[in-house]
Amino acid sequence: MRKIALITGATAGIGLETARILSKNNFDLILTGRRKDRLELLKEELIKEGCEILTLNFDIQKKSETDQALNSLPEKWKAIDVLINNAGLAAGLASIDTADVDDWEAMIDTNVKGLLYVSKLVSGWMIKRKQGHIINISSIAGKESYPMGSVYCGTKHAVSAISKSMRIELAPHNIKVGTISPGAVETEFSTVRFKGNQEKADKVYEGFTPLNARDIAESIYFVISRPAHVNIDDLLIMPISQASARDVFRNE
Repeated sequence: MRKIALITGATAGIGLETARILSKNNFDLILTGRRKDRLELLKEELIKEGCEILTLNFDIQKKSETDQALNSLPEKWKAIDVLINNAGLAAGLASIDTADVDDWEAMIDTNVKGLLYVSKLVSGWMIKRKQGHIINISSIAGKESYPMGSVYCGTKHAVSAISKSMRIELAPHNIKVGTISPGAVETEFSTVRFKGNQEKADKVYEGFTPLNARDIAESIYFVISRPAHVNIDDLLIMPISQASARDVFRNE
């Protein structure tokens, strides 16, 4: 029997690679994102794997858009087995006194509030069915704070705390909740953080081999494919050259 997974932020990076893996493993997919052209290209690609694909183009920062998009799902698509709250971003790298408040709001609205908007609706549908699995993408920044990243770290600490509470609240309904917490992953993350400055983004990954989106996608699939009685609460994944949020050994 095929399952249904909803992946937020599916147009790039971890979300994109997770969609590719799940399409090959008996999942039909609801893919969300702000870039409609990328959603349609991904849909065309994955349909070839024999799965059904439904795309939702909206801005997860806006509750009205999120509610409207999700509530528009046909009833059969609301029977979501797996929710992967992947949409997130880092915006800027600055100290508390010089940071751009718009960057703070973008991170809080996406990483925290957007996750909550989606989880509220989807968890309600899961409760009615007495089954489901929610994966929240956190970060090493949700475990350790570093300078110039106070609000980003704060949002990912929030994801970890919210996930722990969700786990307690939803366990009586036979719903699994877990977090995946990656270290340095080479995706569009740094390009977005530095607002398109590719030279700065590339320097983040110089001198060592970071994780890639496929590494995390494979870990997500491992977690959601465990037996029914097994819940992996939190999985921290680091490249071998990164020993903590700030300690990266650049030997290459």
